[in-house]
Amino acid sequence: MFRLRSFACVAGVIVAVVVGGSSRPAFAIKQFFDEFKAMYVKPDSSDGNEKALAAEVETAKCNVCHVGKNKKERNSYGHALAELLDKKEDAKNIAKIKESLEKVASLPSDPKKADSATFGDRIKEGKLPAVAAE
Repeated sequence: MFRLRSFACVAGVIVAVVVGGSSRPAFAIKQFFDEFKAMYVKPDSSDGNEKALAAEVETAKCNVCHVGKNKKERNSYGHALAELLDKKEDAKNIAKIKESLEKVASLPSDPKKADSATFGDRIKEGKLPAVAAE
């Protein structure tokens, strides 16, 4: 009886360690993404570009600002926002998030080419703000 309880206890600890160790911390800030969606994503729109953007954002999710699965890696849009927003101080500052999204929309989507389309232009075209090949 004692062995059975000991085994169950050890098994429980092992399961807890495996489950806890396999979860990844989220580096993307949900409020930033939510405000981006509130500002730009209109899935019920009849406009083709707005529908296309809604589909792109639904597929990309965190990759609107990040690259790949490592959420510490940002694309050019994510880097531009990171210059204006601090994930700890600004996560609940809705006004600053909106202001930063508006400012970044006017920046070139390719920082190496000043004449590239702005992030806002790409969004209006129904595309993700950053070029996918980054």
